[in-house]
Amino acid sequence: MAGSFSLSSKGLHTGLDLTVTFNPAPENYGYKIQRIDLEGQPIIDAVAENVVETTRGTVLAKRDAKVSTVEHGLAALYAMGVDNVHITVNGPEFPILDGSAIMYVEQIKKVGIQEQEAHKDFYVIKHKMEFKDEATGSCITLLPDEEFSITAMIDFQSKFISSQFATLDDMNLFEKEIAAARTFVFVREIEPLLMAGLIKGGDLNNAVVIYEKQTTQENLDKLCDLTGAPHHNAEEMGYIQNKPLVWENEPARHKLLDIVGDMALIGKPIKGRIIATRPGHTINNKFARLMRKEIRQHEVQAPHYDPTQPALIDNRRIQDMLPHRYPMQLVDKVVEIKNGVIVAVKNVTANEPFFQGHFPNEPVMPGVLIIEAMAQAGGLLVLNDMKDAGSISTYFLKIDDVKFRQKVVPGDTLLFRASLSTPIHHGIATIQAYAFVGENCVCEASLTAQIVKNK
Repeated sequence: MAGSFSLSSKGLHTGLDLTVTFNPAPENYGYKIQRIDLEGQPIIDAVAENVVETTRGTVLAKRDAKVSTVEHGLAALYAMGVDNVHITVNGPEFPILDGSAIMYVEQIKKVGIQEQEAHKDFYVIKHKMEFKDEATGSCITLLPDEEFSITAMIDFQSKFISSQFATLDDMNLFEKEIAAARTFVFVREIEPLLMAGLIKGGDLNNAVVIYEKQTTQENLDKLCDLTGAPHHNAEEMGYIQNKPLVWENEPARHKLLDIVGDMALIGKPIKGRIIATRPGHTINNKFARLMRKEIRQHEVQAPHYDPTQPALIDNRRIQDMLPHRYPMQLVDKVVEIKNGVIVAVKNVTANEPFFQGHFPNEPVMPGVLIIEAMAQAGGLLVLNDMKDAGSISTYFLKIDDVKFRQKVVPGDTLLFRASLSTPIHHGIATIQAYAFVGENCVCEASLTAQIVKNK
């Protein structure tokens, strides 16, 4: 964000007067929430593992410090493409405002969004993932897609919202199609929630109330008195709130809003389509945790590679840029250079000369040659922007943090991904490089090289 903003209202569950402030944060900061009303002003990382309760909202905690009802604010940040924010709040929950995310969106637009230098790192969904809760019938399915999109389907034993669905195919439409959808509650749920010490700040201005199972006038009057709502005719069924429904399927749209907020706790924007059946904060959080585990296992994803796509830099051009020749030219082609990242290919055949002695009965590509190939890919990245690339060489100065994770054997296609860790300074380039076979990272290393003009 380009500036800070604050919003104030009572808390949905505590009824306290609360103020939440959103502040710009540096690159790779993520979302962090600070309880400024507590001693030491503890900071809670807004990630799925720190969720400790999902009864009627998402509750984050660090030791004894808790903050609840965070999902609407986080949904606005995520949908608006804001990745790094330091949030402060003067109580145990975010203010409920009008029960939606629209005020957060309006304030984000008002202060503006500041582009940062770091490349936005999406996690691309490449295969179907599914999480089911057999007890509740809830299910979340994640499928490959070019962008982040969601379909939410809800089902209640109520003639007013027996079944509804909402879809958001483009996050740019979040403000128009989803952000103003308010939280909702059934009248039959209100008394148990009050008994549990919740919704002390709930009223007809910050929630859609659904009266779908008739009770006595006495019981309904009692509930109205407990919540400070005006008395309602017990024979008149339907929606009860001060502001009419924004959409007929507003409850389904709010469930979709909640999904966006809970997916913000994954810690990385994703490209994929979520199909959620009977979603809720509990299954949302379990799925977000599953996603974080998946991302940790594939911390760096293999680049997309289509063997039929034409080479960006072919073999002949590589020989113009690099001095290596058979048997030491270990990059066959470059297929992409984008946002400071190069993607290059080496097809490992059974005819490689090193397989004769490494090893005769079990051919394995030597690790040092995989590193050499990664370095050549990095060299092509550096030389690509230089006019006299053919008269410049790069030489190893240092190799750090090398990890070999899997053997490379005849028939494998090695895919290299290399990027500059820091800008080139005094002719020194530091490159972070990875090698993949399929979706698996087989090797990674940090390479430092000196760029020297040939004599």
